Amino acid sequence: MEIAERVYMAYMGLAPRQIPHWEHWSNPDAETYLTGVDYYQHPRLCRLEMQRLYPELRLGVPESDEAKPRPTGDDVQHHRVRWGDSLTDTFLHGEQYFHTEEDVLGFSPLAHADMRVWPHVVEAWDFASEEAIRQRFRAHWPGAWSKPAPNSIASVGFYNTMFMWPLLAFGWEMFLSCCLMPEFERVMDEFAEINRRVFRVFCELPVNFVICHDDIVHTNGPVCSPEWMHKYVFPRYEEFWGMLKASGKHVLFMSDGRMDRYADDVMACGARGIISEPYTDCKAIARRHKDCFLAGEGDSRVLMRNDPDEIRAMVKSMAETSRLTGGYMMCIGNHIPWNVPGEAIKRYIGYSRELAHR
Repeated sequence: MEIAERVYMAYMGLAPRQIPHWEHWSNPDAETYLTGVDYYQHPRLCRLEMQRLYPELRLGVPESDEAKPRPTGDDVQHHRVRWGDSLTDTFLHGEQYFHTEEDVLGFSPLAHADMRVWPHVVEAWDFASEEAIRQRFRAHWPGAWSKPAPNSIASVGFYNTMFMWPLLAFGWEMFLSCCLMPEFERVMDEFAEINRRVFRVFCELPVNFVICHDDIVHTNGPVCSPEWMHKYVFPRYEEFWGMLKASGKHVLFMSDGRMDRYADDVMACGARGIISEPYTDCKAIARRHKDCFLAGEGDSRVLMRNDPDEIRAMVKSMAETSRLTGGYMMCIGNHIPWNVPGEAIKRYIGYSRELAHR
């Protein structure tokens, strides 16, 4: 069976025998270790060898084999840290623009819907109209848009499904300072209208899956109360995802943190399943939602310790979860960053090949 076919089956809860992977990968040094090809000297050759040796990771291949500079460390001055073969974007968000509650409550997202000058919101697009959004995707799908192949894993993603908008736009402190005020409702309504335009266009795209990201929880659980979420976030999920479902598409929801408290809400809004982090009790979710999509149970802290017995035990536990739902995927949920030992990754993939099957 082709890898893409197994991935599609997992997305749809159809229980492929060999459990496919969805890995958050940014570890060029491990690629050098695993392939014997220096990633920085020959990034294309290195990736081609990764594809040959570890096709289950589904890593893309750069067009150029031009050498890359090696990262020299964090950029503390600009709040950037090492990430893969480069640095992250800045971790400063709306703090540099919004300094008072009045700044936040007086802001109109719709009046500033062309957000191309605002890189701190991540989805820095022109949202002024559906046509502006549509034109953005013409570059990715230049031909006539039609329904994708029935079993295609073609997908599109959106980082700011709802919760991320105020978090990124205003920064944590100003968001939390204002989110309970009555005047904040208008601000959230305008962000919702921006997303309404986005999801209407998504309904037209030749994809079967939409990956909706919102970090609605921390590692210990919810950020905002259930009452707040049921007023400002979950009704919008239900609306947007209902539009996608009517167009024949499926939602895969992604959030960092511990999703236990809100997993049932997300599923009730229409998600096919959840990709999260190892703080989430995936076995409990799998028992409550028949054949749901689930990923993110693997733990990079286990890989960092590089204990063969501990890694094997983790993979074995993940394989046990896969037998509770036909939608399970192997995934190190809290990422495989640049400093995870290549030897540990090799063990993880090897044990997955041995144990991760039904």
